[in-house]
Amino acid sequence: MKLLLVGASGLVGSHVLRRALADERISEVVTPSRRPLDEHAKLRAPVVDFENLPADADWWLADAVICALGTTMKLAGSREAFRRVDHDYPLNVAKLARQHGTQTYVLNSAIGADADSRVFYNRVKGEVERDLAGCGFASLTFVRPGLISGQRREFRLGERTAECVLKALAPVLPRKMRVNPAENIARALLEAAIAGQPGLHLIRSDTLV
Repeated sequence: MKLLLVGASGLVGSHVLRRALADERISEVVTPSRRPLDEHAKLRAPVVDFENLPADADWWLADAVICALGTTMKLAGSREAFRRVDHDYPLNVAKLARQHGTQTYVLNSAIGADADSRVFYNRVKGEVERDLAGCGFASLTFVRPGLISGQRREFRLGERTAECVLKALAPVLPRKMRVNPAENIARALLEAAIAGQPGLHLIRSDTLV
């Protein structure tokens, strides 16, 4: 199958990419990104501007899309910039892929996603889930991890501290509150994309421990 992966340079996306390239069920991986990626026989990596995506590119037609795009308020610098990355970009990718015939979309979302939440982060995650549900995909999956563990390119003190605390408390915490390794999230994303089960599906944090 042909997989379209966005967010391949991030923590979760890089795990998805590695797994997809090694998976015999995947014949081609297309990774539109803002900077070049290492070459691979199964990889097509067009450099794009997510503010101005090429609507007529032939690589939009894929068997499935995995979206692992995401940022933080600190990196984004403003609520508007955060919303562009975590809402507008995933939605624009979805619309273009769907217009070209793609039937399956899998999103790396978040545990608290809720379009009616008073918390800005959770509200944006909920709004993108809501808007993706209106795109007409035959198979749509939202993976909702909690705190994600793994080796990031940038150091995030708050997340690292929370990760250490949650790992120490893991024996007494409910499964849904435990740290979710990036590798587990990537596996769930890829398997959902390959399965392409009809309908709307949620993969919750307690299954990603």
